[in-house]
Amino acid sequence: MIRLEDLSLSIGGWPVLDRVSLDLQPGITGLVGESGSGKSMTALAIMGLLPERTVTSGKVLLDGMDLLALPERAMRALRGKRIGMIFQEPMTALNPLMTIGDQVAEVLRIHEGLDRRAALARAREGLDRVGLPAPRFPLTLYPHELSGGQRQRVAIAMAIALRPDLLIADEPTTALDVTTQARILDLLRDLVRQDGMTLLLITHDLAVVAGMADRVAVMQAGRIVESGPTEAVFRSRSHPYTRQLFTASGHRPGRQPPPPAGPLLQVTGAVREYRAADGGLRALDGVGLTIGRGESVGLVGESGCGKSTLARAILGLDPLQAGQIRLEGQSIGPGHRMPRDLRARMQAVFQDPFGSFDPRWRVDRLLAEPFHLTGRPADWRDRIGAALAEVGLHPNNARKFIHEFSGGQRQRLAIARALIIRPSLIVLDEAVSALDVQVRAQVLDLLARLQADHGLAYLFISHDLSVVRGITDRILVMQAGRIVEEGPTDRIIDAPRHDHTQALVRAMPKIPADWS
Repeated sequence: MIRLEDLSLSIGGWPVLDRVSLDLQPGITGLVGESGSGKSMTALAIMGLLPERTVTSGKVLLDGMDLLALPERAMRALRGKRIGMIFQEPMTALNPLMTIGDQVAEVLRIHEGLDRRAALARAREGLDRVGLPAPRFPLTLYPHELSGGQRQRVAIAMAIALRPDLLIADEPTTALDVTTQARILDLLRDLVRQDGMTLLLITHDLAVVAGMADRVAVMQAGRIVESGPTEAVFRSRSHPYTRQLFTASGHRPGRQPPPPAGPLLQVTGAVREYRAADGGLRALDGVGLTIGRGESVGLVGESGCGKSTLARAILGLDPLQAGQIRLEGQSIGPGHRMPRDLRARMQAVFQDPFGSFDPRWRVDRLLAEPFHLTGRPADWRDRIGAALAEVGLHPNNARKFIHEFSGGQRQRLAIARALIIRPSLIVLDEAVSALDVQVRAQVLDLLARLQADHGLAYLFISHDLSVVRGITDRILVMQAGRIVEEGPTDRIIDAPRHDHTQALVRAMPKIPADWS
């Protein structure tokens, strides 16, 4: 239905796409490759949403009509009606000032001229269809009142409101836990089957492509280097770059379990409740855990199970209402603020490094920020240079701004900031979930090396069990504010005992073993 013929694209004279040719047929086509390979720019070219100073050549044909030659007015008539798109981060794709009902209805009012009442009635049908039924999910809800998976369903309802011929999904499940990801992928698969539409699924997760796509195209440096039926491409891996992606996807850092040592962190009976108009929510319900010196512990569970609440409590950002946190022999009880000297022994690396840095500051000031806990030493600039070198960046980068770095480099800077005051424990909250497989492998190797060099302990929070398997010694499984299972990493994944752990493992996307 959609055909790209020798599509080339440059922005400000910088080449981005190079003679991309691709047929998108009814069914699901996966588009894979590392960050910066051109996947999203290919999607934006199809949608006619390219930035200024873009020069294109070649064709994007829809039923024989070249979309690149159409004026903007004609493209506006096609977007949503013939071609829909689901973006990676629904919170930024949705309007925070509009209700979910009005946002889905807007597509219908613009393209079909419906009045508000009729459009809202159709919006109700669309939200029901994507698993957000009334009365639990009224049209009057705002995006911030929904979870990440629920917001993604709203974005899908908007994209399919007019049942387009082509649906483009750009990393639609990257930030979702494994069970929510499985439900979203099942939903997309059902929509393709029911409506006979074409789905272009852009992702860096090869296991997702194996379970979803009929065909796959592999993209490197703006070119399609290999394409064909998914099973055939996955079995043959004829291009060296395809083989590199598979190697990175299954990468496990070379690391040795730490020698037996005393406990570094102990949490006992942790309770944290939040009050709401409709009652209270117990986010932590008597949680207990221990992390040894130099140990790496994974914390997994569905969105909303309490992982991040527990991390905030450990870091001293959220006081407990009951229970105790003990770090290096010093205890903090309920309602007490954590003293600075204790907070300085812990640092955090967050999921979105760009969002956790002030874009107005240069790197040296960003990395020096943790010194507010210890006092800035006289040799602070030397320490910044050393921290940059430790994470594989040149000390000259200290005078740059954060927007001058790639996603993987920004995550290295976040790790450097965490190292700067030489903590004993680093809490990594979804620290590699947004990275492509090759950059993720590099960051995991870096974390393993830093742990060996400095004797660091890690609390690794993630929804990706395959990542947790590669970097942790033990796993804690959390459900509804409680730790429901814990044990050695391989045992938890290979032989889970608790029903919830079994559900998480079943939901993990996997490449069939006989495709290797």
